[in-house]
Amino acid sequence: MSKAINESARNAEKLYLGIDIGSTTFKAVLLTDRGRVRHSVYQRTKPAESGRVHCSGRCTGCGACNFGALRQTVDKFLADAGVDGFDDITCTVVTGSQIVDETVKFLPYDFRVSEVTAHVAGARHYYPDCKAILVVGGQDSKAMVFNEHMRMWNYKMSGICAAGTGAFLDSVAAKLNVPVEEMSDRVNYDSDLEFSSVCAVLSATSINKFKNRFPLGEIIAGACRAQARTIMSGVGELFFGFKGDIIFQGGVAYNRAVAYYLKEITGNNIIIPEFHSVMGALGAACLAREFVSLRTRINTEGLQPAPVRKLQSVALRALSNKRDLLGRGTGAPLIWRNLFFPPEILNAMGARIMTLETYAALFARNHHKVKHAFDNAACKGFSGETCSFLRVLEGVPLPEPAYGVSTSQPCQQGERVFRDLARSYGIEDRFFSLNTPFSDIGNSLEHVAEDLERSVTMMEKSTGLKMDMAKLREACELSNEARYYASKCAELRFQSPPLLRGSQAIYFAGIFSQQWGRRELVEIEKTFHRELMEIREEIGDKVKVEDTHRLLWLHLPPFYNQELLDYVELTCHAPIVFEEVNAVEWGELDVSDPYRSLARKLLTVGFMDPSLRVKSIIKRSHEAKFNGCLLYNHGFGRCSMADSSFIKHLREELNKEAIPLLVIDGDCVDQTVDPCSTYTKVTAYVEALNQKKFGNIFGPLR
Repeated sequence: MSKAINESARNAEKLYLGIDIGSTTFKAVLLTDRGRVRHSVYQRTKPAESGRVHCSGRCTGCGACNFGALRQTVDKFLADAGVDGFDDITCTVVTGSQIVDETVKFLPYDFRVSEVTAHVAGARHYYPDCKAILVVGGQDSKAMVFNEHMRMWNYKMSGICAAGTGAFLDSVAAKLNVPVEEMSDRVNYDSDLEFSSVCAVLSATSINKFKNRFPLGEIIAGACRAQARTIMSGVGELFFGFKGDIIFQGGVAYNRAVAYYLKEITGNNIIIPEFHSVMGALGAACLAREFVSLRTRINTEGLQPAPVRKLQSVALRALSNKRDLLGRGTGAPLIWRNLFFPPEILNAMGARIMTLETYAALFARNHHKVKHAFDNAACKGFSGETCSFLRVLEGVPLPEPAYGVSTSQPCQQGERVFRDLARSYGIEDRFFSLNTPFSDIGNSLEHVAEDLERSVTMMEKSTGLKMDMAKLREACELSNEARYYASKCAELRFQSPPLLRGSQAIYFAGIFSQQWGRRELVEIEKTFHRELMEIREEIGDKVKVEDTHRLLWLHLPPFYNQELLDYVELTCHAPIVFEEVNAVEWGELDVSDPYRSLARKLLTVGFMDPSLRVKSIIKRSHEAKFNGCLLYNHGFGRCSMADSSFIKHLREELNKEAIPLLVIDGDCVDQTVDPCSTYTKVTAYVEALNQKKFGNIFGPLR
């Protein structure tokens, strides 16, 4: 009788399924309503024999395609747990890099969660007071630390190198002909043998070089230590200064030698949980249980994104840009310009302007043209280490210029490539590089003002253009008028609920416009302000400033598409309410002293001086009540406008204000190098913002 009662109770309890499908393994956990793990599995994955990713979707159990094989794996897992099928599951949550939109056709689930959030939930299930987590899987490494000041989890994910991942240990095991499961048992912990930890390829090369010269135990020890060091070089920044237990999760935690060396490097106690290999799936199951308890109270109506609007100001900008870039036959000499040389001077002289970086960005939307440009640049010796904007310029034919002007800061690489282009196009003696200091110190202002005058003199001699000081003063007046309306637009957006999509506004890139000093920019900004006022009146009190997340987008976007920004705003319901490239930070120009005023504008625009830029971001964050900042890290930190020193400084200052910074590694022009973890990072970031703002990862409650 007792056995029958227990069986009945067992069958009646609610069950929650968490599934984690990573790059190399399938993990699943079945959790009871009381939080007990009823069944779990960790197994390697491989492609289906047919080689097809999926079939028509009519059959989810044949196993002839990858999705069909996945469904069979899940069905077997449920059967082994004594569960008849998905009808007996109260809620299913999935996570992992191999979950795609079509997965739901074959594997019914209630929602998807990021691996970061899933691993935090899994760790906290058994260690509710944990403050630091390290996850090393087959594809990447993740570090999570609870920030006491922000009262939220911060995290960092490794980049695109395989050295700090399970894939590295797999390759080492294959080279040494040792099962990866046996590596830790064969380690000689007294070994001093060192291998490169720069990347997986160099490490493997080192191992090949030494494998016939040293005992196996020493080679495995060197490989495991290189693995631990590379893990920390990729994500260890988050643990800097942290003292306490680190929960070590993921498949690599099977290797006790890696844990040993992690403890040696960090000085922290490394804890390996019993279910370390399936903690992501466990966390997904825990979140499924939480979701069911909150399902009827979640309210996402107030998080609907602003609609894409047909704005007259957008049309005016597009028309003006088209005239600038395609306006051949105007008779005016063409001047090459970089993003920072004051356009007021060139407009006052009546020149036709081509901003080189803007011209390169136009090619980003045509993948084939970009690819061809990169091929041409590579043949000239410009490798992937060179900025993609500059490789495009080296790889495409450019309109013949009469003159070129540039600035030495903030992009030294750009200035050097522009000089090379000037040499290639035969205008080396008609190219002026404005020597711009990185900050306004000493006599910098006077120096830049004098150089601006000198540049005008040289252009006059070479092009036949003449500077009329009355026209330069007029250009400064027009610039002031456009600045007034641009500032009003920014202030309105700072003080309002989301008025338009960040994915729409970011392409304005107002501070980089070559139209400063022209009447048409005044009309564009005036029109934009009027349209924003109309939108604000339309919204009224339906949405309040405090109802939504308020994100600031720093630096540029990926120009090849706006999917990433749409994902942030549409899928994650996190509005981008302002963009750094539309922030007018300089003061009003003194029309009676135009050169000195333009020099001051150049030095205070923000991108020249990283410290000034950070101060501006912090100031705007207070005014606009930003609760998050996204930095698109063009070139993975090689770009001088988003390098490691700037990011470190910015993160430190934002931490003081309890505003989390998400650094999104990518490339504005070359989409082939986008890390596969980008969307995971964004999802985890917004989930953490939700947890802080609403008390759960799902959103506001009724």
